[in-house]
Amino acid sequence: MNGINGKLNEYNTPWIVQRADPYVYRHTDGSYYFTATVPEYDRIILRHANSLLELAFAEEKTIWSKHTSGAMGAHIWAPELYYQEGAWYIYFAAGSAENIWEIRPYVLKCEGQNPMTDPYIELGPMQSADEDEFSFRSFSLDATIFKSMGKYYFVWAEKTGVGKGISNLYIAQMESPTKLKTVQVLLTTPDYSWERIGFWVNEGPAVLKHNGKIFLTYSASATGACYAMGMLSAEEGKDLLDPEAWDKERLPVLATDASKGIYGPGHNCFTQSEAGEDICVYHARTYESIEGDPLCDPNRHAMWMKVEWKDGKPVFDFSNNIQ
Repeated sequence: MNGINGKLNEYNTPWIVQRADPYVYRHTDGSYYFTATVPEYDRIILRHANSLLELAFAEEKTIWSKHTSGAMGAHIWAPELYYQEGAWYIYFAAGSAENIWEIRPYVLKCEGQNPMTDPYIELGPMQSADEDEFSFRSFSLDATIFKSMGKYYFVWAEKTGVGKGISNLYIAQMESPTKLKTVQVLLTTPDYSWERIGFWVNEGPAVLKHNGKIFLTYSASATGACYAMGMLSAEEGKDLLDPEAWDKERLPVLATDASKGIYGPGHNCFTQSEAGEDICVYHARTYESIEGDPLCDPNRHAMWMKVEWKDGKPVFDFSNNIQ
């Protein structure tokens, strides 16, 4: 599963094919880990390499597979790998085998220090704070974690309302790797028309820090060519559980560009190159027309681009396409 047509060394071309919701973690030793959603939605995979380029050729291992019944039995989505307080954890979303849309966030913990070879134990679903009557009570997914001023924060998407429902992003402080400390706070809801195509969606949060600011990107609308990335930002050191601390961009920061053959870019993450450059890893398709449900189309490929900076804000530019 690697690049197409020999263009592996170019930004904004398929880097690791048929791997949606890509997530790259750079460890303290400088090496990289890659995980993502597989088209079968049935397992969690992991790769390890000493460079971003080598990840495309690295051995891919299945480190966990879905249950045959009950919870964690369907729709294994958007895993993310973290090293926290001396241990490895994977956060992911899963449905029930008997009710595939009963999707909630779950946690795995590696029992050793090598996440590629050591076994994992299931820690169960992510737990809300004791006084929180709302979090994880309905369709919840796409959790990401970040640390600011010594505190860990959990950001995720959860649907509310009737009918198709509205997918909002929420934030809370973490008490432990498996439990929230505070009641959820609504971070963003689909306010604009470009966030409401097909479905009203804000999902797939990712965090990038730069010069004392926190930038939080997210994805909006349905998962076809209308899928696009938006962005929030806040000053580090402010109360991140106060919605007033966050500013939301009016327009998407990354969207389909037919001239570049990139359709539906989104569900990204951030890492750094070996040279210390900020890198955005995202998924997209190379064509617009999809037959049937976009979720059944396997060709969301992991791609990457160098993040440029202008006036203190990140710039995501498809034209910067040569590594």
